[in-house]
Amino acid sequence: MSSMNSYDLSRGFINFAFDNPEKISPNHYAIYFFAIEHCNRLGWKSKFGLPTMMVCDAVGIKKPQTFIKYFNDLEDWGFIKVVERSRNQYSANIISLISATPKKGEAMDKAMVKHAAKQGASKGQSNSPIDKQVNKEQITSNIDSERYQLFISKWNAIKGTKYKGSKNDINNFKFWLDTYSPAEIIKAIENHDDTFWAESINPQWLFRTKDTKGQPVDYIGQLLNHKPKNKMI
Repeated sequence: MSSMNSYDLSRGFINFAFDNPEKISPNHYAIYFFAIEHCNRLGWKSKFGLPTMMVCDAVGIKKPQTFIKYFNDLEDWGFIKVVERSRNQYSANIISLISATPKKGEAMDKAMVKHAAKQGASKGQSNSPIDKQVNKEQITSNIDSERYQLFISKWNAIKGTKYKGSKNDINNFKFWLDTYSPAEIIKAIENHDDTFWAESINPQWLFRTKDTKGQPVDYIGQLLNHKPKNKMI
């Protein structure tokens, strides 16, 4: 389970939701994302207990039978593996979370492109080839910005910061996405500790392509190969 993180798991689920809107309800989101957070707080165990009533209380589900219905859906869809089923509503299901990350989030990207295209049409934009190219570039830029903001939210969750991000960081973020997957970038953040870099860091530092002397750097790659002190044997 150590190779997983909430970014992988949530992206996999969200892309499934975009592909299957007729199946997904807010209760599916609530239960699955609570399970991710619970697993995170337990230190990403390969299997862990998920008590029915605890989840119901946390996400506002009033009846255990309602929880079971949506929980079973998540199992059927392959997001949750039940290791040991609970005996009653007061005991816990022992589960594992299963990564189902799609390639580069195609479903969400397609939805965003479709939404942006509709917005453009509603504003009466030109259909000339030149304008179509400009519109395509604008849509791509919007997608990159959305991905970056999603990353910044994850950064703040891991580091306990309130970094708002910078437009100047987006190009470097895009640059590194050609080399590393989002999951690898998140893993690099999780590997950072004061044995690698004693000072606090921010995304601008992480996404640098050159150091202060103008030499190429790859801090993401270095962090992926770094073993944090709390994981040392």
